[in-house]
Amino acid sequence: MEIRTYRASSMQEAMEIIRRELGPDAAILHAREIRRSRLFGLLPGLRQIEVTACCGVRVPARLAPDSACAGGFSPGVHALVTRAAQTPAEVALPQGPAISSPSWSREITGKLNDLHGMVRELCQRSRRGGHAELPESLFRMFTDLIEADVPEELARELVERVRTSTTGPELHDPKLLQTHLGRLVEEQLSTTGPIKVQPGQRRLVALVGPTGVGKTTTIAKLAAHYRLRERRNVGLITVDTYRIAAVEQLRTYAEIIDLPMHVVATPREMRETIRRVEHLDLVLMDTAGRSPRDEIKLQELKAFLTEAGADEVHLVLSAVAAPRTLQLTAEQFAAVGTTALIVTKLDEAGTLGHLLPVLRSCHLPLSYVTTGQNVPDDIEVAEVQRLARLLLGWESVKRR
Repeated sequence: MEIRTYRASSMQEAMEIIRRELGPDAAILHAREIRRSRLFGLLPGLRQIEVTACCGVRVPARLAPDSACAGGFSPGVHALVTRAAQTPAEVALPQGPAISSPSWSREITGKLNDLHGMVRELCQRSRRGGHAELPESLFRMFTDLIEADVPEELARELVERVRTSTTGPELHDPKLLQTHLGRLVEEQLSTTGPIKVQPGQRRLVALVGPTGVGKTTTIAKLAAHYRLRERRNVGLITVDTYRIAAVEQLRTYAEIIDLPMHVVATPREMRETIRRVEHLDLVLMDTAGRSPRDEIKLQELKAFLTEAGADEVHLVLSAVAAPRTLQLTAEQFAAVGTTALIVTKLDEAGTLGHLLPVLRSCHLPLSYVTTGQNVPDDIEVAEVQRLARLLLGWESVKRR
């Protein structure tokens, strides 16, 4: 048995260190938030997470009604309190030639005594008004959220809201708690449904976003769907004359699907092009990737959209981008009049929990998600229930 204590800036970082050093079967015995003082205790320090973990010990899943202390510690800690409280003579050590040496017994006894002292100190702190720990079921929910890449502060908020909405025996029912959590996440998401196309009523939909997020491929998927499956009259416009081979890429898709395509270089050309596509049911407009920090290029993009009279402007974001980048992009592109959100490359992201803060705060409903490169198959209309399960890591990106 090996017991170690780790300190990290977040729970997620601590869990990554534990898995790396103790292996995937390591058990978390205790976790708490601490602050280390600076300048001889005169200045407050940074917040840290202290986690005690071990390997080689099977932590019981439930605890008997009598608790080891008034602090409300997790069942794993209670179990080790009981073992550590025994005298060395009472500790039942496994028998066998490999562990029969006195030095090995002294080492185990010493570790148990150290653990006993540590837990006794934690109990004393709890009696002095410390924070009671989460029940095991909620603590597991918290660690699952961290594993899904949900930011730690948001994970704490979600678990606390689940706790306040659940009482009595419900707190020990994992399936019921999972249902509460799923509904809570669903309430924070909004979707638009598919693009609504009416025959004889032209609808112009523009896709905007930073470079490399898959705008052109997504337009090809939408165009193929509405032309081949919905049997609508569809046309393409591109103003992406900056990226090498961008026009050729979209033209190739247009030829395969048999669609009219127009290349526009200036806002003035846009007016004439819009007249030519008035007879179509759906016009999809591809735009050049823009840096969210380049205000001049964003204003140029807005001028194109204004001349086109876009009915919908979908911001395209990649699921593999960093959370802060996603947040900044959503904020800056709001200036061009975005009305909905498309998230691409779900299949390339290991986890999707980091998308939850962006979906909550950007105030844009989600229209579509893409799950691969295949045209036109790897695109889905966003559904709240499936989206929540994807964000929480309960469902696979690829449907079976």
